[in-house]
Amino acid sequence: MPAAPSSQAAAASDEVSRGVSGMAAASPEAAEPVRPPEGFLIGHSTNSAGATGCTAVIAPPGSRGGVDVRGGGPATRETDVIGPLAGTAEVTAVALTGGSAFGLAAADGVVHWLEESGRGYETPAGRVPIVPAASIYDLGTGDPGAHPGPDAGYAACAAASEGIPERGRVGAGTGAAVGKILGRERSVPAGVGYAAARSGRGETVAVIAVVNAFGDVLGEDGRVVAGPSGEEGQTVSTARLIAEMEGPPDWTNLEERNTTLVCVMTDATLDKAACTRVARMASGGVARAVDPVFSDADGDVVFCVSAGSGTTDRFTPISIGTIAATVTAAAIRDSVR
Repeated sequence: MPAAPSSQAAAASDEVSRGVSGMAAASPEAAEPVRPPEGFLIGHSTNSAGATGCTAVIAPPGSRGGVDVRGGGPATRETDVIGPLAGTAEVTAVALTGGSAFGLAAADGVVHWLEESGRGYETPAGRVPIVPAASIYDLGTGDPGAHPGPDAGYAACAAASEGIPERGRVGAGTGAAVGKILGRERSVPAGVGYAAARSGRGETVAVIAVVNAFGDVLGEDGRVVAGPSGEEGQTVSTARLIAEMEGPPDWTNLEERNTTLVCVMTDATLDKAACTRVARMASGGVARAVDPVFSDADGDVVFCVSAGSGTTDRFTPISIGTIAATVTAAAIRDSVR
């Protein structure tokens, strides 16, 4: 028989529940959300007129990272360098942007700001910032020529600070929407979401998500909380619409380019391989909260960045990955509230 959970573990489980549900609750009496791990800085650059922007997650020095790419149409930069077979272990920052492939240029501004700040991977000739990046397709929302560039990435870093990040229609989520099978005009605006919780050992797991999914956002009960509007204005299920179709949809009206971007931040001790496994487990949280998910019409990407020191034990990535999946789902739901 497995051992009964200790009072410390039970208390920690309660704190995880409070942290996640506290993020999701909209009432003024809701518990204050758990803050990101110490040393992580998050900032946004928002172009409201162009309906696009950039979000930067700056990691503490010496942090490691991993990535899991699930979508069929990702727009990414420097994801190979944090892959499990690459030699570099460190991640200096993660850039999440609008603007599709154009927006990946915002990472240049992030690199410039980090260079000025003396941050980066130590090499014989000086520090080199390692900045993996991913973008969403928001060109059909506002001004398609207003995609973020280096100035937006630099501005997001300059605005970055510790603590609970700003959420909603800001940064990379400014032009985001979900439930787009009937066209963007019948979709639901989304944006940036955040959630966090603590493990039984006191480790923090925080997630920032940029939600621009083709599919719907689901609540904890599996019901659609943000999906396309039907003929009479009612919320309908994208998965059900697809299942009932007798043939392909009108591709000229269908929003084909979509993405959910996630960055998991933790102070738990994870090596590079463990960060990759946690990112993969966190992708399970995307699947809990988005339906359909990981399709040819999505470019879903999950990053995991760890600032913990010491040696990774076998249990830590299992624990942190389990929590990360739950917190990822909560952050996605937060993006449409």
